[in-house]
Amino acid sequence: MAIKANLQLADPPVIELITESPFYIPMTGQAARPRRTLKHDDTFIVLDSHGDIGASAGGPDGLFNADTRYLARLELMLNQSQPLLLGSNLRDDNSALTVDLTNADIYEGERIVLQKDLIHVVRTLFLWRGTAYQRIGVQNHGDRTANIDLTFLFDNDFADLFEVRGARRPRRGAGSSELLSPADVRLEYHGLDGDTRTTKLHFDPRPTLLAVNSATYHLELAPRQITSLFVAVTCNGVADHRPVPFMRGLLAHRREMRRSTLGATSIETSNNIFNEVLCQSMADLNMLMTETPQGRYPYAGIPWYSTTFGRDGLITALQMLWIDPRVARGVLKRLAFYQAKSIDPLADAEPGKILHEMRGGEMAALREVPFAQYYGSVDATPLFVLLAGLYVERTGDDETLAELWPAIEAALRWIDGAGDPDQDGFVEYQRASEQGLANQGWKDSYDAIFHADGRLAEGYIALSEVQGYVFAGKHLAARCALRLGLVDRARQLEADAQRLAERFEEAFWCDDLGTYALALDGAKQPCKVRTSNAGQLLFTGIARTDRARMVASDLMSNKFFSGWGIRTVARGEARYNPMSYHNGSIWPHDNALIALGLARYGLKHSVEHVFKGLFDAASYMDLRRLPELFCGFQRERRRGPTLYPVACAPQAWASATPFTLLEAALGLEFDAQRGEIRLRNPRLPAFLNEVILRELQLGPSSVDLRVRRHGDDVSLEVLRTRGQIQVSIVLAH
Repeated sequence: MAIKANLQLADPPVIELITESPFYIPMTGQAARPRRTLKHDDTFIVLDSHGDIGASAGGPDGLFNADTRYLARLELMLNQSQPLLLGSNLRDDNSALTVDLTNADIYEGERIVLQKDLIHVVRTLFLWRGTAYQRIGVQNHGDRTANIDLTFLFDNDFADLFEVRGARRPRRGAGSSELLSPADVRLEYHGLDGDTRTTKLHFDPRPTLLAVNSATYHLELAPRQITSLFVAVTCNGVADHRPVPFMRGLLAHRREMRRSTLGATSIETSNNIFNEVLCQSMADLNMLMTETPQGRYPYAGIPWYSTTFGRDGLITALQMLWIDPRVARGVLKRLAFYQAKSIDPLADAEPGKILHEMRGGEMAALREVPFAQYYGSVDATPLFVLLAGLYVERTGDDETLAELWPAIEAALRWIDGAGDPDQDGFVEYQRASEQGLANQGWKDSYDAIFHADGRLAEGYIALSEVQGYVFAGKHLAARCALRLGLVDRARQLEADAQRLAERFEEAFWCDDLGTYALALDGAKQPCKVRTSNAGQLLFTGIARTDRARMVASDLMSNKFFSGWGIRTVARGEARYNPMSYHNGSIWPHDNALIALGLARYGLKHSVEHVFKGLFDAASYMDLRRLPELFCGFQRERRRGPTLYPVACAPQAWASATPFTLLEAALGLEFDAQRGEIRLRNPRLPAFLNEVILRELQLGPSSVDLRVRRHGDDVSLEVLRTRGQIQVSIVLAH
């Protein structure tokens, strides 16, 4: 007979949010144990180094699915004590976490009844198809029989992800818990949105004692005896659902991961540390990829952004375009499917706009937050056009171009229409609702767009880099139109791009700064602040050549370049803060796009400096993993970079950064029509003597090649070709 209990849901931690930034991510204390993350499709888990969830305060622990926490606590105890950590390791492919533990001294009164380090506990955890699987191997290394109580303590709050981030809610739904059998527990939450969310825990073999919040095994282990226990936690499982056996699920999961990477370019270099950086980056990107009805999509990051983000997906796909253009196809098709068709002020939606983010939690369903399908991004729409053009040039895929062309045209209509409300030729933004994001470029902190005296920009804001995206997007769209036989449309788009470039130079260039303004405010006054936004202009090609070199020189000065990378805001500006989110920190993806821009203008020496700084930073990072961002303090000898405490890791566009830096250094160009790959002004940094690329695809053909460094020069060796393909080095000044 099932036993039911009302579940008093533990309230998620509540933090009073500052009024200027309702979606601020608070940091109230350092997590006592390092965190580890796993993800599979729409499910992710944040655990500590012991393999526990919620055993120590300060972190966003939990098992999450579709922006809801399905387990807030799962803690392993030995005789009511926390075990001692021996080691904790993620597999190289991120498929599983393995944790080695042992017992502390166990007392009865003042007498030790089990000495430390005699019981070895191995926890192996993985995620697959909405279920968190765990195997616990226990071995007695003592010379006598050991009696142990191994207990799992578990609980849940079914918190919305925005509650985990600190949002306060006036009301929540009701929870309950139920013993379904001697081996099964169900936790349930009836949300205010009418949905019922369910967590099921299945224990194998059945525990000695099972309650609605704990499971205890009494183990009697002879010397050297080994036993295994299994726990499976399923999100929203159906009533008769039983998880697959542990090993069958783990092997199937690993097979899926291997299949998903087939067809991508592989890279090997002469530097073992850089190889580790690349392997970690690819493993992280593969983990963040999510199967959607439209194709694989890189979710933005864990824990806060594990969902479809337009800007992040577009930029990540752009960074991966040379390695695996299939990612771009999936991103473009998904964003075309969700392109706005109507006006919705709360969602900042207007016909033709490209999605900013989408959320599946209770708060989004109730519109307590506007992010169910939210379009408050000024740059996603031109980036969509830009990526579509780059994808077609990279692949020659005219079939996908024809499929996407109506969405491209809708995006262009928004750019020329609602995206430019005063028709001055610049795309600008102002949120349509007080619930929306105040700033809608990639620097979306409330204080990220400001004037030289520190005043925040007001009114409709035209960001400098967004105009660059529009310029590049229209230029590429013109070439797409030619491929479709739309000659007049191609001429119009090319003319639009050239007019924009001329107007842009007049409105944004600041002689007194020697760089481009951050933005124009609602009164068309330039925000005369030195920022990395000017560096992204080089990537788009909108900057005049002489001015591009001035911008590059400024970016490589110690006001911007910390030794680890280029800061978002130059040291000395009014709101500069190296510990801030957007006003002085270092973002790897920002540096990656700047590096592409430096390469575009032939400034390979500067590319080398940026590449070296970020490589050195990655070599200090846990797992050799570049995080979303890190602090912008000046580099000091024999010290690593300073971390930003709530940065996502992994974060898709940070994980893609090493590949973009290598692309910039090699000067890779693809001409699908001619079947030619070009290396324009290739220059390898001093830490790389050799790079080997295998299965570098161009249409149906591929090539393996080796690039060797000889001082400032390189040599190229074609190792193997499949199909009709040519590879050449182009040296141009």
